[in-house]
Amino acid sequence: MRKPSFMAWRPGPKVRRWSRRVRVWGTVAAVAAIVVTTASDAWVRSSADHHIFTEQTVPEAPVALVLGTLVDDSGAPSEFLAARLEVARRLFAAGKVRVILVSGDNMRHDYDEPTAMRRWLVEHEVPADRIVLDYAGFDTYDSCARARRIFGVRKTIVVTQSFHLPRAIAVCRRLGLNASGVGDDTVKRHRVAWLTSSAREHVASVKAALDVLSGRDPVHLGRHETGVEDALRNG
Repeated sequence: MRKPSFMAWRPGPKVRRWSRRVRVWGTVAAVAAIVVTTASDAWVRSSADHHIFTEQTVPEAPVALVLGTLVDDSGAPSEFLAARLEVARRLFAAGKVRVILVSGDNMRHDYDEPTAMRRWLVEHEVPADRIVLDYAGFDTYDSCARARRIFGVRKTIVVTQSFHLPRAIAVCRRLGLNASGVGDDTVKRHRVAWLTSSAREHVASVKAALDVLSGRDPVHLGRHETGVEDALRNG
């Protein structure tokens, strides 16, 4: 019995050449991605080395920089964000910091991380005049850059989850901040969310490296704001 014609088809020389090229370039791209990711991770780890502490051992600093993350539809901080704020509250109560700078996303009028962060802190007995808001902390790079360039922060304790902390410290220090950090581990019980976020750090480290190499300006870079200086002076 004669086989159908499509069963007898074989790719021609041009198709085979293109197929080989695709495989070669695919291999090159995969190797390049691995090299870039590995190098970025190494930069993050080496930059953060010796600058991550517990709440008890972290050196005092004038300012705690709390990096924003999701708030829910009601405007309340997510568990991840509330955990960061609780670390900052304890640092303030222990006298490790005198002012808390909350930096988050307020790009839309109906979504406001910094206001939610301040509300939580005030409800948990942090004086309102010791809290300063940065409404344009759209990502880690912008928060660090604006803390230094807009709010005049020189020395800070960065507060975020522990999987995010090395990258945050690396970026802040590269941008001129004398940054140490304290990480939260209490939300590790949300295993899937924690592991997913931890895995994303590899890609985020590449972006962070590209950001600091480019030296880009934050999305919003306005005039100097005196909120931190005023809070320190009055505290």
